[in-house]
Amino acid sequence: MHIERVRDAASDAVADYASLTDVTLRSAHEPANGLYIAESAKVITRAIRAGHRPRSVLMEEKWLAGLEAELAPFDVPVHLADADQLEAITGYRVHRGALAAFERPELPDPAELLAGARRVVVLEDIVDHTNVGAIFRSVAALGADAVLVSPRCADPLYRRSVRVSMGTVFQVPWTRLPEWGEAVDLLHGAGFTIAALALADRSIPLQRLAAEAPERLALVFGAEGDGLSRTALEAADEVVRIPMAHGVDSLNVAAAAAVVLYALPAHPRGEHD
Repeated sequence: MHIERVRDAASDAVADYASLTDVTLRSAHEPANGLYIAESAKVITRAIRAGHRPRSVLMEEKWLAGLEAELAPFDVPVHLADADQLEAITGYRVHRGALAAFERPELPDPAELLAGARRVVVLEDIVDHTNVGAIFRSVAALGADAVLVSPRCADPLYRRSVRVSMGTVFQVPWTRLPEWGEAVDLLHGAGFTIAALALADRSIPLQRLAAEAPERLALVFGAEGDGLSRTALEAADEVVRIPMAHGVDSLNVAAAAAVVLYALPAHPRGEHD
């Protein structure tokens, strides 16, 4: 690594970090440029240890000592800035003081990922990055093998998703699915039973799914508000509900994913362990 002090917040040298709070801009900018942003020393460390390659770092000097050993093997610029400069560049107060731009890893082929899995979580069009990150953390903690996201689902490598996941997005295998017409064939072809979480007339209680859990199970969770699409429900082999009390009809999707994963019995883990 080589250290450079930031002299101008508008410099092209730190352009990767500009306007980090603009979700629309970043959603186009980051994938197009093959990068994502990791925030905090802990998350940056987890990304490096997962084999991801940094291409630059932006931080307050006080964080350098804690990251120096992790960054030493890489020939990358480490831009040092004070708190005011960080805010001028990113558009917000960077409380954790350290950011890194990483090269996006190539996503695995869905069929290859499914071949080594027994239990997967499918996210259909979930647009809230916080929910996506929270679901990844539950998947890592509670024992699913992989996450598959729909073409319009929020980016798991968006800064907020990564931060909320506490970096577990780097340890959970994931990829993007094609549209449902093809995705159903991929899941069924790999031997998965598709269980959609939704309020529907034909739904069964979660306890019944847990008691009769198939060896290979794909759990499908839908978008905030609208829930799963009709196409997803028609593709499902089972529709499952979490029984509620006190007139509450449903949980936040991230909470629902945690409840479902916790309720299911332990299973033989896939090849990713």
